[in-house]
Amino acid sequence: MARGRQASLRPPYVERVRGREGELAVLAGMLDRPQGRFAVLCAAGGMGKTTVAARLAAQAEAAGRQVFWVRWRDGAELAQQMVQVALACGLPEAELEAARAGQASLPDVVWRQLGRVRKWLLVVDNADEPQEIGPAGEPVADYRGWIRPGGRGLLVVTSRDGSQQTWGPCARLLPLEPLPVRPAGEVLLDAAPAAGTAEQARELAARLGGLPLALHAAGAYLAGPTSRYRTFAAYRDALEVEPGFLWGAAHPNASRPQFARAVVRHTWEVSLDQLAGEGNALARPVLRLLALLAQAPVPLSLITPDLLSVVTGHDVTAVALDAAFAGLHRYGLLGLPHSPGSISPASGSGEEAQVVLHPLIREINAVALTAETSDLAVWHQALAERLTTAVHEAEQRGRAGWPAAVLLAPHLPLLLDCADPRTAPHHRTTLNDLAQVLQEAGAFGAARLLHERVLDVETRMLGPEHPDTLTSRNDLGNALFGMGEPAEAIRLLRQILEDRTRILGPVHPDTLTSRNDLACALDGTGEHAEALGLLRQTLNDRSRVLGPEHPHTLASRDSLGLALDGMGEHAQAVRMHRRTLADRIRVLGPEHPLTLLSRHNLAGALTRAGEQMEAEQLLRRALNDHARILGDEHPHTLASRDSLGLALDGMGEHAQAVRLLRQNLEDRTRILSPEHPDTLASRHNLALALTRAGEQAEAMDLLRRTLDDRARVLGVEHPHTLSTRNALETAPAMSTPRTQSRWGNWRRRRNAAAGSS
Repeated sequence: MARGRQASLRPPYVERVRGREGELAVLAGMLDRPQGRFAVLCAAGGMGKTTVAARLAAQAEAAGRQVFWVRWRDGAELAQQMVQVALACGLPEAELEAARAGQASLPDVVWRQLGRVRKWLLVVDNADEPQEIGPAGEPVADYRGWIRPGGRGLLVVTSRDGSQQTWGPCARLLPLEPLPVRPAGEVLLDAAPAAGTAEQARELAARLGGLPLALHAAGAYLAGPTSRYRTFAAYRDALEVEPGFLWGAAHPNASRPQFARAVVRHTWEVSLDQLAGEGNALARPVLRLLALLAQAPVPLSLITPDLLSVVTGHDVTAVALDAAFAGLHRYGLLGLPHSPGSISPASGSGEEAQVVLHPLIREINAVALTAETSDLAVWHQALAERLTTAVHEAEQRGRAGWPAAVLLAPHLPLLLDCADPRTAPHHRTTLNDLAQVLQEAGAFGAARLLHERVLDVETRMLGPEHPDTLTSRNDLGNALFGMGEPAEAIRLLRQILEDRTRILGPVHPDTLTSRNDLACALDGTGEHAEALGLLRQTLNDRSRVLGPEHPHTLASRDSLGLALDGMGEHAQAVRMHRRTLADRIRVLGPEHPLTLLSRHNLAGALTRAGEQMEAEQLLRRALNDHARILGDEHPHTLASRDSLGLALDGMGEHAQAVRLLRQNLEDRTRILSPEHPDTLASRHNLALALTRAGEQAEAMDLLRRTLDDRARVLGVEHPHTLSTRNALETAPAMSTPRTQSRWGNWRRRRNAAAGSS
């Protein structure tokens, strides 16, 4: 009788599993030594939990272990199957009868028997409703029911519920992620080997987001003899025009849970139905709303109770919204970024809470929302208004709003998809406002993407020579330079200056901004002579048109001081910077970012003028102020640290200078990229300090690398490339530091408060 009952406990057959070697290795180790723990394979529907458990079962059977597979459907059936397991393990009928007579707890009897025998594997599959497992009214984590860490074998549970609180302290959670591209492509090739090449399989696998259920569904479809699409490439193209059909949106058996789990579209509806059954009816509209946003991390601050109230038509509380997010996360329908603290080069000290959606979950929920909502305009309008408000909130928070601004950036272009011409100017302004915040934060890459989208829309809607379009082109040029793409930036800024001069006139404030920005870019790349002429003209014109104390006029004077310093006119540069610093303290305040900039630039000029003591004091103050006001990793702070290192080197404090410059090189490499011009400048400056510290071998190696990189990034005849080549040739005799941080100085001059149009 026990053998007959055990036949229903057989695991499903799985020939091979791709990309889950790590999880299987952990499970194999627990199989040998459970150590009082059990395993929970947890993830959203479609991630392959059952497949991994079935493969482990095959390995356990091959090793001579008893394997039992229990399929969760309801409490009564679970109890029946667990009794079958105990009987197969030798449970005496007398003990079972005693439990049935109420003389003992049935789960206690079963688990007592499992503690008497060794070398077994028990899988409880699809335990997606742990609260129903029992005993009634008690959480699973109390370990008084069918899920326990006891016994002398290994219990493995598969579930969509990935909460440690649900499963208790003895559970080893093994969350499954989407498959990497290579093993995901192999899954497709296993299923449909004649459908194309390995590269084509990987391309389709990437489009499917590495989701195992979607991969198996696609493979089965492609292998079908009557399928319309027979190749990986054809299937990938078809996804763009009829995703609902290929994902099973109209599957005839989708209303039956056992079928819904095997259909890509409906597997997640099962989880949403379960959440609704728990009283969490808000989970579905929250997921639908998130699906309207871009495929990027979403700041939780963006999704508010008021926003959900508008789209659902019901009052929504903060408690209910928090519960919806918690439920979606517990069921694996939304995740957390792998590195939530690394959201921005200059994100400040705050860390913005954020969530992410799997690409397929996002895409299919967007399709579902379209199918079930009669008026999507309500959702889009509500989301547009919330995005606009979120930008204003980030602006008002200053530095504290930078992390949210970086997270908002990928979602803002959605505003431009609105076809209503009445709201288009307002939405473009919102994108430009956020881009301005991002530039203040030093997040030039995110700002560039927004400028590109605005420019594309304005060029189509307003024309290439409209003043707003020219402003967007100018903003894009500055963002390109900030990202470390000087040639393209200067080319664009030259063209904009010509166009603005022709269309607006030579002394229009926008034209003066373009001339100033081009001059700053030229000076930042070592073209000091041309920059000097442009800046003298711009300073005269701005003084006459805007006034001598206008912030833009002060910005031109500051930039002219830097150009003079670059030309070797250090004494004149010091005088100009002293005057600008005094005026900015009076006009803008002592802690305004532009005032900090002037203090830094004055210190740099003093260093090159030989006034090392005063320069060091100013640089230490500038570094402390930048770190306190802008954050330790803001580009301005890094520039101040680099300048202080150079000043210390010039004062003979070579060891201290090397430590400071080495740290700055590491930070710039991590934050800006290894080949950003500022990073190359830091490497050059560290090499000079190492030379004077007697570390010739490391210095020569750094200079050779910097020369190769500068020649490739900036050009073989660029002034900075020539400077590194000269340093490499004369390194043994070098004794006077020369700053190579003008790129950072350009970015600092381009602070939005004084240089934007």
